[in-house]
Amino acid sequence: MPVATLLPFTSTPSRKSANPTSFRLTEKFILLLVFSAFITLCFGAIFFLPDSSKLLSGVFFHSAAVETNTRTGPDSSDSGSAANDEKRVLAKIRKDHEEALLEAKDTLKKQPDEIKLDILNDKGKVLKDGGKDVNHLPFLEYHRPPGATGHEPQDPETRERRAKVKEMMKHAWDSYRHYAWGFNELRPISKQGHSSNLFGRIQGATIVDALDTLYIMEMFDEFDSATAWVEKNLDFNVHAEVSVFEVNIRFVGGLLSAYYLSGKEVFRKKAVELGEKLLPAFKTPTGIPWALLNLKSGVGRNWPWASGGSSILAEYGTLHLEFMHLSKLSGNPEFEQKVMNIRKVLNRLDKPQGLYPNYLNPNSGQWGQHHVSVGGLGDSFYEYLLKAWLISDKTDDEAKKMYYDALQAIETNLIRKSSNGLTYIAEWKGGLLEHKMGHLTCFAGGMIALGADGAPSDKTGHQMEQAAEIARTCHESYARTALKLGPEAFRFDGGVEAIATRQNEKYFILRPEVIETYMYMWRFTHDPKYREWGWEAVQALEQHCRVEAGYSGLRDVYASTPNHDDVQQSFYLAETLKYLYLLFSDDDHLPFDHWVFNTEAHPLPVIRKDKTDLPNEVE
Repeated sequence: MPVATLLPFTSTPSRKSANPTSFRLTEKFILLLVFSAFITLCFGAIFFLPDSSKLLSGVFFHSAAVETNTRTGPDSSDSGSAANDEKRVLAKIRKDHEEALLEAKDTLKKQPDEIKLDILNDKGKVLKDGGKDVNHLPFLEYHRPPGATGHEPQDPETRERRAKVKEMMKHAWDSYRHYAWGFNELRPISKQGHSSNLFGRIQGATIVDALDTLYIMEMFDEFDSATAWVEKNLDFNVHAEVSVFEVNIRFVGGLLSAYYLSGKEVFRKKAVELGEKLLPAFKTPTGIPWALLNLKSGVGRNWPWASGGSSILAEYGTLHLEFMHLSKLSGNPEFEQKVMNIRKVLNRLDKPQGLYPNYLNPNSGQWGQHHVSVGGLGDSFYEYLLKAWLISDKTDDEAKKMYYDALQAIETNLIRKSSNGLTYIAEWKGGLLEHKMGHLTCFAGGMIALGADGAPSDKTGHQMEQAAEIARTCHESYARTALKLGPEAFRFDGGVEAIATRQNEKYFILRPEVIETYMYMWRFTHDPKYREWGWEAVQALEQHCRVEAGYSGLRDVYASTPNHDDVQQSFYLAETLKYLYLLFSDDDHLPFDHWVFNTEAHPLPVIRKDKTDLPNEVE
């Protein structure tokens, strides 16, 4: 049952009342009681406190009485002055009392919604004057979109597999809880906490990343303990640099999703608080944000290795979903304005062959190196173009056009087929193709399938075929390893197909992208092979990555025995296990017409024009 955020001064008209706009008798009594107490206090002060005239003139109305005595000088009559002061005080009290009664009568005539609007207007004036207070955000009436949790699948085998994935989540979570509680991630071999420098001194990445997975799997005891930690311990007042991109997709995205699933106000407050702290990253000549930001000082910079101080496409291009929701939840349009400005900058630039290079200088507003990738450095930018259109209830036509134009350029310039018929997405470096495909690029199968329905009718079928071919290629990258888990990157040159040839590309860090595509392909085709491929991945994870205290990545998927890297990534709980769970769930669990996943698999609701899928702001 949806949780409602209570609104002060609201009331339901009494069924016995002839006037549907009137307050209930109890509310009238409370209001009259307050005014009676006020009157009693004032007259009691005048008539019953000792030497009340001096008390009134010297304390309560210091500015009026004392200034009068100073002006009149030492020859004035004390008794006459005191009498006059008392008359003025009594007159003021009567006037205040009459005004209070008039205001009370006016309040009693108002509808509850009018009272809420008055409160919001007062709040708006404070914010307009520069005040920011996330503890007093606009009043929202919470409405949870459908499908936050699902029922058991009817098919016994699917139900058993789904239960297995839930057990895997419990093992990963319990291990983190036991050995690394409060740290960002778990080292499952050494059984201790691990904190990546991506998050500066912010702690608890696994907790925030796992919140929505716990909820949709109905692990409510674990969800409650995670909620309590967030409320008491999640702190963004840190004097350290963070990755704006990583903090946004994991922390902001995780908090937003937890709010929309549960309705707990603490998540909305924390998400907006963190969003406010990220805004200084946009203080560049172009408004293209810095990659790194000190949350305390507000000073930003880019990665030193990034093409002459450039910002990275996948980083500044993967803020839109979260920032649009931050504006909706906070009433602050600045979040939306910042991400829409990024789009304006990009639309002014010429695109080489219609492609978006991975590097953009935030000072000059010009491209850096002409390196294009749908994998690392570029991937989620394209995903967010499509999802910006979907999350807008398909009203953001600009995002739609940008996505399909970009996809056409990718198909023309980057998508190729191997000699044995495997479709892959190459990388483009100044006009030359590198026939390499990253594990990260494997998300594209799911993305293309998700967007196929919005393509021109003559291209829908073609895009679904493309998505299926990419899914097959990515499955082959798994099937051709010794441990049946895919490498970080694989190549298509020198007679090699879908195999990593360099040692620094052979590792597997529990990534979700291949599973993500399986899940989307299952939803759109219901071809049983996608569930079978997902189950193969489950078995490989259990056999080679599961250890006594959680799950570990692997250093070489082609080795005959696993060599663990000793890190349980937070995205394993946020994405890999969530996508596996949904792969074995029915389609009405987080249905795509109501929910859109951010790039960290945090589900966010579609923003309806009538706001039926959003907490409704009082208007």
